[in-house]
Amino acid sequence: QGKFILLRDTRTDGSFLVHHFLSFYLRAGCKVCFVALLQSFSHYSIVAQKLGVSLTAAKEQGQLVFLEGLKSCLDLWFGEEEEHSGEPSPLQFLSTSDLRALFDFVRTSLTPAGSDTWQGPVLLVDDLSVLLSLGATPVAVLDFIHYCRVTVCSQLKGNIVVLVHSEQDSEDEENKLVGNSLSHHSDLILWVEGLATGFCKDVHGQIKIIKRVSLELRGEQDCVQIYQYKIQDKNVTFFAPGLSAAVL
Repeated sequence: QGKFILLRDTRTDGSFLVHHFLSFYLRAGCKVCFVALLQSFSHYSIVAQKLGVSLTAAKEQGQLVFLEGLKSCLDLWFGEEEEHSGEPSPLQFLSTSDLRALFDFVRTSLTPAGSDTWQGPVLLVDDLSVLLSLGATPVAVLDFIHYCRVTVCSQLKGNIVVLVHSEQDSEDEENKLVGNSLSHHSDLILWVEGLATGFCKDVHGQIKIIKRVSLELRGEQDCVQIYQYKIQDKNVTFFAPGLSAAVL
């Protein structure tokens, strides 16, 4: 059975983790369905090039199925997408409040064909909070993730990586509900936080790695590790708290 990995961030931007997992799974030869709701294809492509991966080549080879949410929203609102493709938009929920079309897109994209030689299916979502901003209900979003987990993790033995933005002082109760609910069902949580002391050029934040041991062994405590990190041009450096180059 595959794993469900939840990415969360507070007081900082955890998008660097999305770029890491995207390049990691493509280099590993996995079939990737990337539901990109936050940025354009060119943005992800430029970052991926720095990490040594060509998204354009991956798309042409059929390894990467890319849903550009920004463009799909505009096409749907102006009625252009169905005219071009003849098929309903994966973001049909904008008018129906139903995420079934998005789930069908994911299932169709990751179900292996007879000629596929990819290592395993991966669903990557950046970021799930956008669905709420576009009008989807928390129940619909959680149902969508549940069906994706059953299909991708259980049936296809693949992995799911989802980013959810969260702010401690935010009054967005729907986003908190979705983030907390997914935390209870995740196999692994990577929680990125900005420093409480503010900006530092040598330490950009800290990451809490929570391995959900309690999901497999009842009564066991989750394994929690905390590291600090610095984002560089082509990689990210991790180190134990207080052991940055500035301190040493």
